[in-house]
Amino acid sequence: MRKNLVWYILFFTIAVIYPHFVDPSWVDIGTTFALYSVVALSQDIVLGKAGMFDMGHATFFGIGAYTAAILNTVYNIPIIYTIPIAIALSALFGIIISWPIIHLRGDYLLVATIGFNIIFYQALQNNLFGLTGGPNGIFGIGAPVIFGINISSQRAIYYFAWFILLITMLIIYNIDKSKLGRAFHYLRESEIAAESFGVNKRFYKVLAFALGAGVASLAGVIFAVQYAAVSPETFNFTQSVLFFTIVIVGGPSSIPGILLGTFVMFVVPQFFREFATARYFVFGIAMILTMILRPQGIWPAKFGKLPKYLTKES
Repeated sequence: MRKNLVWYILFFTIAVIYPHFVDPSWVDIGTTFALYSVVALSQDIVLGKAGMFDMGHATFFGIGAYTAAILNTVYNIPIIYTIPIAIALSALFGIIISWPIIHLRGDYLLVATIGFNIIFYQALQNNLFGLTGGPNGIFGIGAPVIFGINISSQRAIYYFAWFILLITMLIIYNIDKSKLGRAFHYLRESEIAAESFGVNKRFYKVLAFALGAGVASLAGVIFAVQYAAVSPETFNFTQSVLFFTIVIVGGPSSIPGILLGTFVMFVVPQFFREFATARYFVFGIAMILTMILRPQGIWPAKFGKLPKYLTKES
């Protein structure tokens, strides 16, 4: 634990000084890295902790972004007040979406979540209720004001995004150490065994979706603020694949692993962005190499060890 704490302090220290040594485009990449890490950590609640295949997580990311955008640009609600609304609405959608499909397992659940993501994307493209702006999206989103401080500059948004990442990491850490985290762990390992211990399978699975959706929507609000605009392409199926892959490549149920997975799957391809679509080859190669060399993920989670007297040779 103490060793991990040292690494986290070093990690956030680098994050604090990072914007002072790079050009503006890389500051934006640093902001997006923090937000994608938040979404990946929320995806991990469903995929890594509860063991459910969810490949439509960009839906909840998009609900947060579009909720903030619509409330701010159409109804003139300050961005800071849209955050709890976006979280609550996305969590509610997580419950509504997961309730009828929660009995599905493996590939069947995965296909169902893909279907929801496609429906969401098409709804945005077709200007749902005349509010989503169609293919062009929504522009002119305002910036949050906290204690009189206007978070509108590039660096201010960067630090705000990293603050959200820190809060998310603390939430995930506390979930891991709680009764809730143990219930998720039991469900992932064996649903039958979990139910025999009194774990309500349906309740905890739906709760995992609700929690994951709420956290993802928080990142969506800040993402909308970062670019002052939202459009459907940002929340399509390809984006869901990215979040799913980050968790698998980094290591399910591992905070350091997910941070590393985000770096490998999002930041590394940015070094090749001048080569247009060629950077997607880097994305694919990284996935293949990781699965061959580190099938449990770059930094797999550890759930404790057997006592030495049990592993000692007689």
